[in-house]
Amino acid sequence: MTKLWGGRFTEQASAQAEQFGASIGFDQKLASVDLRGSLAHARMLYEQGILAKEEWEQIEQGLNKLTETLDTHVYTIQDEDIHMNLERLLTEEIGPVAGKLHTARSRNDQVATDLHLWMEEHINALIEAIEGLQSVMTVQAETHVETIMPGYTHLQRAQPISLAHHLLAYFWMLERDKERLKDNLKRVRVSPLGAGALAGTTFPIDRFRSAELLGFEAVYPNSLDAVSDRDFVIEYLAIASTIMMHLSRFCEEIILYATQEFSFIELSDAFSTGSSMMPQKKNPDFAELIRGKTGRVYGNLMGLLTTMKGLPLAYNKDMQEDKEGVFDTADTVLQSVQIFTGMLESARFKTEALEKATTQDFSNATELADYLVTKGVPFRNAHEIVGKAVLHCVGQGCYLKDLPLSTYQSFHPDITEEVYDLLTPEQAVARRASYGGTGFDAVRTQLSEAKAKIAN
Repeated sequence: MTKLWGGRFTEQASAQAEQFGASIGFDQKLASVDLRGSLAHARMLYEQGILAKEEWEQIEQGLNKLTETLDTHVYTIQDEDIHMNLERLLTEEIGPVAGKLHTARSRNDQVATDLHLWMEEHINALIEAIEGLQSVMTVQAETHVETIMPGYTHLQRAQPISLAHHLLAYFWMLERDKERLKDNLKRVRVSPLGAGALAGTTFPIDRFRSAELLGFEAVYPNSLDAVSDRDFVIEYLAIASTIMMHLSRFCEEIILYATQEFSFIELSDAFSTGSSMMPQKKNPDFAELIRGKTGRVYGNLMGLLTTMKGLPLAYNKDMQEDKEGVFDTADTVLQSVQIFTGMLESARFKTEALEKATTQDFSNATELADYLVTKGVPFRNAHEIVGKAVLHCVGQGCYLKDLPLSTYQSFHPDITEEVYDLLTPEQAVARRASYGGTGFDAVRTQLSEAKAKIAN
């Protein structure tokens, strides 16, 4: 089969080289957006008087037919990529006039346009999925505003907190991820179409018109830049890596909390698996998979950064390597968000176990230190006094709430009976009423703000 670019060549590529160089195995995902780009380009060519009306009508009819029959297309390696496969199919549909579609266009600006269009569709779908997960987080949080759990630093018990406060921490991480995606769209909604191979074209095209037809918000002002950079893809891959990092952190906690040692959460059977050997097992495999897939998303980011770092202007074949990684990341991150949404929605938090854990530790020690401050003791001195009280409890095998008043007063004479109410986990949480704190009223305020973010 003669290549569309084969006029200058006298030998056919070897079968192995042809297989190695073809991208149709993965870039066929761009078929629908490639046809969209071609429709806009053809209409612009007609409006600019470059295509006759009859030619434009034939091309438009053929492209619409290919769009309608998209699922039936048969692509070949011999046609290398999605652009040349679709051009062959269009030629079979409408004849030689199909060749006029490529006027004032190169595969270089064509593939860049396709990638911009495809990424816009994906990012919008990902934002929608993240909002679905955020909605589930707010539902779970609303149920558990007054559910108390241990808060950790260094994975050691630190202070008691509201479970809703813990859940909403991830809500705000995802909110920032969503904002980053929206900002990324500013770079995605820029049109490379009409930049040609690298230098523009001699034809009187209107790049702003084709951009308008495709819904782009701007046009690349430099044709070299338009075809030779993938910074908008790299930016997306970095955001996707951050999203996966946030999900992975939450997954790590779920995996820990689902153990018998913690027993803070029960995952639905629909998001768990068993063991082929040990019949009692209920494994958090999907949380583990999300945690594991984070690594491959990081790898795709590093792969494209490495590919791009040494490329001279303008287009180089190396840039064909931009697609498999971004397609893989897009599928991975979208499915991870969707799976995590179902897993969290169906999970049951074991409220009694969570609350019991806060009565068998020293996470109320800061309450005692704050109490001493209200008695006029400098915080640093109060910190030392409470540390000695904790050391005493460790030696006696008890907790702060178990110490008799006489023992407290041996550490500081101004401690009175009121200290026991302040040491309860409920009081420890409720009294942290500062904006953004874990106090129940503060969490309700935060929850209202979270709901407003989704509604807007």
